[in-house]
Amino acid sequence: MKIIFFKEFHSFYSSFIGFITVSLFVLITGILLWVVPSYSVLDYGYATLETFFDLAPILLMIIIPAITMKLYSEEYQSGTIEWLYTKPLSEFDILMGKYLASVAVMMVSLLPTLVYYFSVYALGSPIGNVDSGGVFGSYFGLSFLVMSFCAIGIFASSLAQNQIVAFITAILLNAVFFWSFGFVSELLSHSGFLEFVFQYLGMSYHYRSISRGVVDTRDVIYFLSVVSIFLFLTHFIIDQKKS
Repeated sequence: MKIIFFKEFHSFYSSFIGFITVSLFVLITGILLWVVPSYSVLDYGYATLETFFDLAPILLMIIIPAITMKLYSEEYQSGTIEWLYTKPLSEFDILMGKYLASVAVMMVSLLPTLVYYFSVYALGSPIGNVDSGGVFGSYFGLSFLVMSFCAIGIFASSLAQNQIVAFITAILLNAVFFWSFGFVSELLSHSGFLEFVFQYLGMSYHYRSISRGVVDTRDVIYFLSVVSIFLFLTHFIIDQKKS
């Protein structure tokens, strides 16, 4: 597992496209947070990072598929997947090595955005007048989104040899799990139980819940369940293709 992890992690950062992908995330969020008037913290009049945490999931559901699309698709296309199977590595080792590498890449990519927190902290009046609990709760929520989107992305990559197909499939699945269930729950706003069920199935509901700064075990279990389900499905697809 370690071999696959370091191979994928190194290959991403040695890739010009990979470096650009992560840099774009930091650049776009920075521009929106400090430059664009309708989103700028400077125009808000009070110290908050709500704009960043509202926009980050949208960017992540596009950027993460760009990272994960090659994890299996490239192996299928180049034929190196067969070479991997000849190594003393189980399918589980290969899967987890690739998955953890993609998660690690995105976690590292989130680190530069901490400068936004320290900037808002310094700009507060008085200094430090910012909801630190909410900020770090939101980062905790973003971490779970990263884990979930990566699991969905690697599943999409296992389905297709074409990286573009894997990329589009992952974006669509991310959008469905993040937005669609919440949209359906709004349509069922007077149906009681059904409204709650669809709301609970949506990532946005649990992300907003964690972002309040209070970690509920139900939200943690939800995200871990999404990760487990998609990793299980990925393992199933890989096993079927291998046989």
